[in-house]
Amino acid sequence: QVHFVESGGGLVQPGGSLRLSCAPSADISGLEVVGWYRQVPGGQRDLVAQWSKSGGSVTTTYSHAVKGRFIIPSDAAANTWYLQMNKLRPEDTAVYYCNNPNSPISWGQGTQVTVSL
Repeated sequence: QVHFVESGGGLVQPGGSLRLSCAPSADISGLEVVGWYRQVPGGQRDLVAQWSKSGGSVTTTYSHAVKGRFIIPSDAAANTWYLQMNKLRPEDTAVYYCNNPNSPISWGQGTQVTVSL
């Protein structure tokens, strides 16, 4: 089954930065919406950032928890999406995933982000 493959997580100190990336395991043409999610143990998977393309315009939106700190860069390669995470906080610790919010495919394994001293 086609799924997204996430990478780039790791251990970082509070205030630090990480850049996550995700790409589908096989070619998915015409993908117009990609969301970044995160999930803590025992919690639900929350959408924290979304990239959407309509016509020639790209729109990015962010949850209140990450707005102003996380960015989906505009320099993405074809079929690869990034999440630039700055000013990381301990509460950002989670497994991060990406998927199509409108038509989800199989979930990947995600990438663990741990923010700690």
